[in-house]
Amino acid sequence: MNKALFLDRDGVINLDTGYPSAREEIVFLEHIFSLCRAAKEQGYLLLVVTNQAGIARGYYTEEDFEALMQWMQEQFTAQGCALDGWYYCPHHPEFGVGEYRTACECRKPKPGMLLTAAKEWDIDMRRSILIGDKASDINAANAAGVGNAWQVTQPGKLREVMQQFSELSEVAL
Repeated sequence: MNKALFLDRDGVINLDTGYPSAREEIVFLEHIFSLCRAAKEQGYLLLVVTNQAGIARGYYTEEDFEALMQWMQEQFTAQGCALDGWYYCPHHPEFGVGEYRTACECRKPKPGMLLTAAKEWDIDMRRSILIGDKASDINAANAAGVGNAWQVTQPGKLREVMQQFSELSEVAL
């Protein structure tokens, strides 16, 4: 079975600027590439799990999101830590427009995205890690049985997470 490092996007990978949908709006957070390279070296899959209420609200399309993620993949690949995949929820139960206004199982804090990834990648969730910036990320990780869930509460605080990751990597998971 595989182990994964699940990453929320906005607030963990990049600065949360409020529904970023274009490469010009992406500012990668300090240490994200170092953290991801270390995870790859330890045999972790890199998987993004992100709520995308901007799609639900009609601010941008799923195609816009996919194009941005492809560009982000190029940036990660250039840094030596290609993403293995990404999962997103385009729904919102209150503010969604049309078909996107729904209470689904994929929107964090529900564990749907994580459980789908676990099935598709044969992931041992107990040996996996999730890094998020909101309680909903941590709640989703706990509901999915992820062994370690860490909350980054301020941009640029990935250095502390890297230290936790290093300490955890020294212990057999």
